[in-house]
Amino acid sequence: MAVPKFLVGDNTDHPENVFIIHTEYPRFVMDLDSDEVEWLDDIEGEDETELTDEMSKLLDEANTFYIREVERYEAMED
Repeated sequence: MAVPKFLVGDNTDHPENVFIIHTEYPRFVMDLDSDEVEWLDDIEGEDETELTDEMSKLLDEANTFYIREVERYEAMED
């Protein structure tokens, strides 16, 4: 089974929040409501400039993924 690069998640303990889970290195969970990011992998020792660029790119991809998912759900409701 191939796990998707991004997943949408929710949790009844946080009913107002929507989370994006990135399943590839560096793995993270992003709270879309607060823009807080929890990095799940140890990223110390990496090239800081390269890693910062990669993180920024991944966060942009996560937001784009979520917008696409919402649009697809809305299209299915029509």
